[in-house]
Amino acid sequence: MNKINEIFANRGDKKIKSLYFCAGCPTLDGTADVILTLQRRGISMLEVGIPFSDPLADGPVIQTAATTALRNGMTLRKLFKQLQEVKAQVNIPLVLMGYLNPIMQYGIEQFCQSCAEAGVSGAIIPDLPFEEYMKNVKPIADRYDLRIIMLITPETSDERIRLIDEHTSGFIYMVSSAATTGAQQSFNEQKQAYFRRINGMNLRNPLMIGFGISNKQTLQAAEENAAGVIIGSKFVNLLNDAGGNADIAFDKLTECLAE
Repeated sequence: MNKINEIFANRGDKKIKSLYFCAGCPTLDGTADVILTLQRRGISMLEVGIPFSDPLADGPVIQTAATTALRNGMTLRKLFKQLQEVKAQVNIPLVLMGYLNPIMQYGIEQFCQSCAEAGVSGAIIPDLPFEEYMKNVKPIADRYDLRIIMLITPETSDERIRLIDEHTSGFIYMVSSAATTGAQQSFNEQKQAYFRRINGMNLRNPLMIGFGISNKQTLQAAEENAAGVIIGSKFVNLLNDAGGNADIAFDKLTECLAE
């Protein structure tokens, strides 16, 4: 069974926590250490960013991380090599998050094959059109048991959400707003109503909420209406502040989520 499906099948009442960080930031060779440290600290799943020069869905924190990673020399090929080196030690699902341009340059078939060889369980490609996914990406990804995770926003229609739910597996990434990534102090009633509405659709796939989770209030609001949460910008900032020390960054994040 794919590791993503496995953790949701076996979670019971536990809420899944997934963290995002950008490969190659703050240091080129820190990817493996961050993964192994966060696995040891009990994180259920990790989203590893593929740096790109024009990350349209990301706010300034992740944009800056991507720029740093590219300047450090991180490439998709180097990332796969780093992941292969620790594959035998990684038990949690890894999900690559990257934009279509570098993946297309690498080659869809080669990308899916490299994911399988490196122990990657899924991929999030924010600018991948659903129709393109269905026609050209899904058949290849399915051959390599790679889950392509689709994003939905408050503007996504119920019809499109049900279509995504029918043709994907793993989880659905429920973006808290149509804006870019970035920490928020609270989710207003409109956003929470959106969470409740999607949760009430009783979809086949579990929901993970991301974009803006940075404290106890946003964490609780998200966990009430989803199987788990994805924390990105807040952790990226803390990891940078800690010079790449994932233990220190995780401790600081734990403090923030308790406040």
